[in-house]
Amino acid sequence: MASILKSLRLAADPNRLRILLLLEQEELSVAELQEILARGQSQISMHLAQLKQAGLVEDRREGKNSFYRLTAPARLMEVARDAAAEIPEAAQDHDALRLALRKRRDRMRRYFDELAGKFGRTYVPGRSWKGIAEALLKLMPPMVIADLGAGEGTISQLMAQRARKVIAIDNSEKMVEFGSDLARTHAIANLEYRLGDLEDVPIRSGTVDLAFLSQALHHAVHPEKAVAEAYRILKPDGRVAILDLNRHQFEEAREMYADLWLGFTELELERYLKGAGFRNVETAIVYREPDAPHLETVLAMGEKKG
Repeated sequence: MASILKSLRLAADPNRLRILLLLEQEELSVAELQEILARGQSQISMHLAQLKQAGLVEDRREGKNSFYRLTAPARLMEVARDAAAEIPEAAQDHDALRLALRKRRDRMRRYFDELAGKFGRTYVPGRSWKGIAEALLKLMPPMVIADLGAGEGTISQLMAQRARKVIAIDNSEKMVEFGSDLARTHAIANLEYRLGDLEDVPIRSGTVDLAFLSQALHHAVHPEKAVAEAYRILKPDGRVAILDLNRHQFEEAREMYADLWLGFTELELERYLKGAGFRNVETAIVYREPDAPHLETVLAMGEKKG
């Protein structure tokens, strides 16, 4: 009876309950549990040690990682599943688990991250990221593109080389004026700058093939509204591409860059996109800065239903 009471006491903690429910679905490492639960390593390890001591989980070593699996009795898990309805975060853990497992399977991403890090370390005449970007842009089919939160419009001008039309949106009059002057100076006739807000885009509904937000979403007061606006202006089967910072703790960014949000997790961006109606949503961490604070860039993409 004492062990049953101890198990019930342990499972009564919301974080330990969530761990048990996650391990019921999949064997997970400490790092994966950290990511899913958004808790520190010491806290996760403490909970796991208590659960292991009570015989509710067991671990195994695989290289440098420890993986945990569920050993709790079925009748305890029945109670745990019923209790999960009282923990709001438990309902979100399923999506976070799915994302963590997708990352585990994505071995190629790690390989290409390492490969990208080597690019440019050794001088090779004619090889540059700009050259690759230019080549890929030339392969892009002619489209109507909305560059939302375009700033001075550097990316807008690059995309205009191939696009049917680029509409650059920014809420700064000076940025719009500066970009418009550049477009006129360089005779970029298919590039138009408009003054507007991410949450109220001055573009007619259903008229754009691609909505592009590069390091802009973290400036939106309501990011979900900005994503919904991107959905609104897209044609059926149109696509959205968001490049932004992965969630970080570099508080100085609020003052230095006027950032309203300290980035977004892949799961948050996925929820914004799906909540707006996008399908075939994909996310990936595509870059990690080598220097402190080691900010990461996350890419999120989706398609508007046809």
